[in-house]
Amino acid sequence: MSESADDASIIRVEHVTRTLEGEVPVTLINDVSLDIARGDFVCIMGPSGSGKSSLLYLLGLLDVPTNGRIWIDGEDTTGFDDDRLTDLRLAKLGYVFQFHFLLAEFSVLDNVMLPIRRLGQLSDDAARERAHELLGRFSLGDQHAKRPSQLSGGQRQRVAIARALANDPLVILADEPTGNLDSVSGANVRDILRGLARDMGKTVVAVTHDGNFAAAANRRIGIVDGRVDLSWRPV
Repeated sequence: MSESADDASIIRVEHVTRTLEGEVPVTLINDVSLDIARGDFVCIMGPSGSGKSSLLYLLGLLDVPTNGRIWIDGEDTTGFDDDRLTDLRLAKLGYVFQFHFLLAEFSVLDNVMLPIRRLGQLSDDAARERAHELLGRFSLGDQHAKRPSQLSGGQRQRVAIARALANDPLVILADEPTGNLDSVSGANVRDILRGLARDMGKTVVAVTHDGNFAAAANRRIGIVDGRVDLSWRPV
């Protein structure tokens, strides 16, 4: 691989390993190399404990590799300090988790505004307008003043997606985004994420155990024992 990422790649990973040090070191990710193109909808799949979420956290700069290099939008993140990683995450990456991690004491609107306020590029009025627009896009405009506890599971996950889109990131990373939802709500979230890639040009990378969810992706990456295994298929 060359010293800089290909223009077509939004994420590029070169020989990445993540090892937890200790009396008995544990290797979570073992010499993984891959490219993810702009606008891809990619699902990462594999057996439980195979390293799927560990890889996603590395791709999302929520963890750093023990060895290897990761490029985001052509930028080599090797050696970035915490502040620089935080700035890059806020500007270019959005996150959706199985458990939405909305702040219970904040309104739905304020939850969506949080990343905008942290990035600090919009006035408070503009941030509020952006949050309202996103909530309306996901049929949540009339829920803006409620607390997360007043919403259904599917609604909370849609709020989490709106929050992930708050700063108009290039990449959305989702860790089992439908794992805590009923089938109808899960299908709705799947369709929303697919639409972000298909209609908005976002790159979506999701970890999932759900074969129906994965079938909606245009690419699937198998992970077994911390390594890419393109032959892996769910049983």
